[in-house]
Amino acid sequence: MSRLTRRDWAWVAATTALVLLPIALGLGYVWRKHQWAQGELERIAPRYARLAGLQQAQQLDERLATAQGHLAQYVYPAGVDATQAGNDAQQRVRAVLGAAGLTVVSSQVLPTKTDKGFERISLAVRVEGELIHLQSALAVIPSLTPVVLIDGMNIQVVGVQRADRPQRLAVQLNLSVLHAKPV
Repeated sequence: MSRLTRRDWAWVAATTALVLLPIALGLGYVWRKHQWAQGELERIAPRYARLAGLQQAQQLDERLATAQGHLAQYVYPAGVDATQAGNDAQQRVRAVLGAAGLTVVSSQVLPTKTDKGFERISLAVRVEGELIHLQSALAVIPSLTPVVLIDGMNIQVVGVQRADRPQRLAVQLNLSVLHAKPV
């Protein structure tokens, strides 16, 4: 084996430099691109966060509209006066009870009470009729929208019980509806 001379070492060094120079330039280029991309990400991050927040706000608005639509099935809206809501509920209940074959003796809208963000409008309805008519009315009342809640009832037998005709009942219904509080 021969020893490498200085000139040979110079050629080896020059060849190595020629091979390593493009690699070093390539790595420098990649490093600069990486730094530029990091800067761009930092620059657009607040804008992206705002856009993502707006998109979520739109989704929340859609969900809020859906929830308010569902709430409208159960509660009188705040735009309707509580007195009007009570009168409407009273008329709807009277119509259902009359259609079921019961005789409405009296009905009354009672004062409102505040109940967990809503106003509870109470109704007192007194009816007379047969048990089958009462059952059919009680089957229809929960399907009304906005919902009419049955808080309680008191049933009494009217007159003398006879085997040849159906028993007549006097019923006191305590009902209520919910009204959204005006903001």
